[in-house]
Amino acid sequence: MRTNPVVLRRTMAGLRDYGFVRSEKGHGGGWTLACDLSKVTMRDIYMALGKPTLFAFGNRSDAPDCLVEKVVNANLDQAFQEAEQILMRRLGEVTLAKLDRELQVLAKRRRGPLDEEHVHGGSA
Repeated sequence: MRTNPVVLRRTMAGLRDYGFVRSEKGHGGGWTLACDLSKVTMRDIYMALGKPTLFAFGNRSDAPDCLVEKVVNANLDQAFQEAEQILMRRLGEVTLAKLDRELQVLAKRRRGPLDEEHVHGGSA
């Protein structure tokens, strides 16, 4: 997955704590799904991962007494809250089963195996 193993372990632990995956130790072990894909949404996954920051930018507080900054920040706050509500609602509509169906369609179009290399677009 081309990421730090610590990040992957923390991610999987969060998903395990919510009952979405389980891990098996030893030879042949690893992570497996432990949930009904039709009952888990992207919002559920977002919550299981600790509600990571949604937006890469935010309010400025360089001059807290500046009236312009206060007005801009208040309006940005409102826009961020509205955008978050829309995004959370949409994430709540998308199940893992839907994602799986779409993945299967793409895999069939590729006519290749559904393995890590082909799913992620390169070598592992």
